[in-house]
Amino acid sequence: MDLPVVNHKDYFAKIGDDHKFPINKFGELANYLIKEKIVKRFHTPYPCSEETLKKAHSEKYIKNIKNKTLDEKIIKKIGFPLVDSVVQRSLVATGGTVLASKLAIKSGVACNTAGGSHHANFDGGAGYCVFNDVAVAAHYLLDRGLAGRILIVDLDVHQGNGSADIFKDNRNVFTFSMHSKSNYPAKKSTSNLDIGLDDNLEDAQYIKILKFYLNQLNEENFDFVFYIAGVDIHFNDRLGKLKISDDGIRERDEIVTENFFSKGIPLCGVLGGGYNKDFDKLVELHSILHQSCAKLL
Repeated sequence: MDLPVVNHKDYFAKIGDDHKFPINKFGELANYLIKEKIVKRFHTPYPCSEETLKKAHSEKYIKNIKNKTLDEKIIKKIGFPLVDSVVQRSLVATGGTVLASKLAIKSGVACNTAGGSHHANFDGGAGYCVFNDVAVAAHYLLDRGLAGRILIVDLDVHQGNGSADIFKDNRNVFTFSMHSKSNYPAKKSTSNLDIGLDDNLEDAQYIKILKFYLNQLNEENFDFVFYIAGVDIHFNDRLGKLKISDDGIRERDEIVTENFFSKGIPLCGVLGGGYNKDFDKLVELHSILHQSCAKLL
């Protein structure tokens, strides 16, 4: 069985060639997955509807994004110019995670080639995140009775503060964030389980901590998992403060995906952050999520 993977050409947006965010990675990742025969074809998402977005974001914020009438301060906080292609990208990438979550229920595991915009909260975006795609998709599954209790495993180097805020009063979603404690955001939110890691942490200790907390989470009854597989934990990342190797990232992704797949819990994998100094390496690191999931099938 082939791994279902969601991709759209509009994951690329025109933010300027000199922008700090490596927007080209989405198209190049799709090319890499086809070239390396990790994926045969992609599932194409529709832009996320306003109705679906409204479960995780305020109507006012959604309209301001779509109409490009957002306050300059919030645009600055997001870090992207509010142009048509950024609006389209945000809607399509969010629709992509919703689609991937439905495909995961059918196949046991599925991935998006974007997603993991975990800094966006109910009223606004931040840190290169416009809409919180995982929060939107989680609400979508809950509202339709497709899942009853959802776990978000967030292993991006930055804390998933937006997800923590959106679900702080929701007992059906458990947020787990394991991140660099000295990194962005300066003011952390409160997830259900937060693990702040020391700077320069290396593979062995990282994997030991991850296994310990996965064992704890296995005691709970979840029937769906979103996995934010940020690769900004890599030693050569511009925005990370950890020292995890290529092999460490591969081991991490294999441990997480195998842990839930072996228990019959559907898993939807999304990209999360990655700002490696070496662009080709960045694409390769992001593909490890899809390789790990494809191996399971």
